[in-house]
Amino acid sequence: MISNKSKKAKAWVISVTMGYGHLRAANPLRGLADDAHYLFADEYNGMPSSDAAIWKESRKLYETISRFRVVPLIGEPIFSVLDRWQALKGFYPERDLSKPNFPVRQAYAFFKRGFMEHFIKKLSKDPLPLVTSFFYVAQAAEFYKYPNEIYCVICDSDMSRSWVALDPRNSRINYLAPNRRVLERLREYGVPEKYIHLTGFPLPKELIGGLDYKILKRDLAHRLTNLDPVGIYESRFGPAVQKLLGKENYPGHNGHPLTLAFAVGGAGAQREMAVPILRALTAKIKAGLIKVVLVAGNRTEVAEYFEKVIKQAGLATCEKCVTVLIGRTKQEYFDLFNSAMHTIDVLWTKPSELSFYSALGIPIIIAPTIGSQEDFNSWWLRSIGGGIPQLDPSYCDEWIQDWLESGWLARAAVAGFTNAPKRGTYRIEEIVTRGKPNLPEPIEPI
Repeated sequence: MISNKSKKAKAWVISVTMGYGHLRAANPLRGLADDAHYLFADEYNGMPSSDAAIWKESRKLYETISRFRVVPLIGEPIFSVLDRWQALKGFYPERDLSKPNFPVRQAYAFFKRGFMEHFIKKLSKDPLPLVTSFFYVAQAAEFYKYPNEIYCVICDSDMSRSWVALDPRNSRINYLAPNRRVLERLREYGVPEKYIHLTGFPLPKELIGGLDYKILKRDLAHRLTNLDPVGIYESRFGPAVQKLLGKENYPGHNGHPLTLAFAVGGAGAQREMAVPILRALTAKIKAGLIKVVLVAGNRTEVAEYFEKVIKQAGLATCEKCVTVLIGRTKQEYFDLFNSAMHTIDVLWTKPSELSFYSALGIPIIIAPTIGSQEDFNSWWLRSIGGGIPQLDPSYCDEWIQDWLESGWLARAAVAGFTNAPKRGTYRIEEIVTRGKPNLPEPIEPI
């Protein structure tokens, strides 16, 4: 990772360390900040003990909800009750949903007692534009009268009322929407039009390669070599894909076997799925036909679990064909993950914020959702054609092979690249530094 110490900060970029979603949305925007202006609201020097206690309980609740579903017998029904508390309302019929919900009222009750006042005053000493991927930070900044523009990056393809201020019609928070559904939802929540900006999700620039998508097109062309092994997709759409990706990139030659990444969430949920996946793919792994990357994030206990599963599957000697991606810190994890994405052919994960990575031309195998938020992410991903719901992991060697030979995964890769917005980072940077982007807004089905 290149340090930003020598760069002059253009904005504060603020996130929180709960899960990976908010961090993954903020990380590509580090170019707006130097090291001193990229902070975590729930982890910073000098935090009052009262604020630390609230953040600790919030993190504990988040991780409990994420993991509780897999508890035998009682997990599913109790999780369902907790999920209904934070569930999104159906989008149709379109109506006024500006009335604040319980989490918003609770947040403002905390603000009235001084929660996050110390943090906002710290930022106010150098009042650059404030960009955050966590709604509490945006709401607190407005509540404590932060003396510059406030920008809130939405991390999912739909959003709950909790993201929006107590009194949205009189709020000055700018919202950066990753897709059109979020834009329409913000209108339902009463946010004035001038504070809604359709940007796309912020993706790592090192995976895009500029506004001509130089790196992205190269990676996708190379990926299609593995995703269309018998040429079904090529026979139907070859000329169109060549025109889309450029003759200099197509056909690509990647020099590695089909590479599948299985990624779990920040709380380690769904890590148990690695067991049937590796069992089913053992023969292909040993034959060198597929490489599997188990993504543990920065969770040591998840990495240790994966290592144990690898040994139990008899794959401990296949070090080059089964690897565990683990970072010592969250930042190191993001750096390693982004680097690995150049050679990942298929991403298997629950439909979190990683749904937007379909824009990189990486087909996504959609794992079961955890919560209503991910239900819509799954629907959005399928609607743009960038993902396919998983079948029984115990037989994934068979159905993945079928999806390769039918060209389905190649089709999903190109559909994600074509339909999902890719310029989010660039548009957000222009909005924050110039007030409006020169780049055209994303065009996508929803």
